[in-house]
Amino acid sequence: MNRVETWLPFITDVGFPIAVTFYLLHRVEGKLDLLIETLHQLPEKIYSVK
Repeated sequence: MNRVETWLPFITDVGFPIAVTFYLLHRVEGKLDLLIETLHQLPEKIYSVK
């Protein structure tokens, strides 16, 4: 079963806007994790420059 066949029943059951929202949240999640990790490392980087 390919990706379209997997997502199609979900889209028809819950509606297109909700499906788009979940898709975008899934894509942004990885980028947010990277941003949080970078922010945690920021103080160390600042102190190493001084």
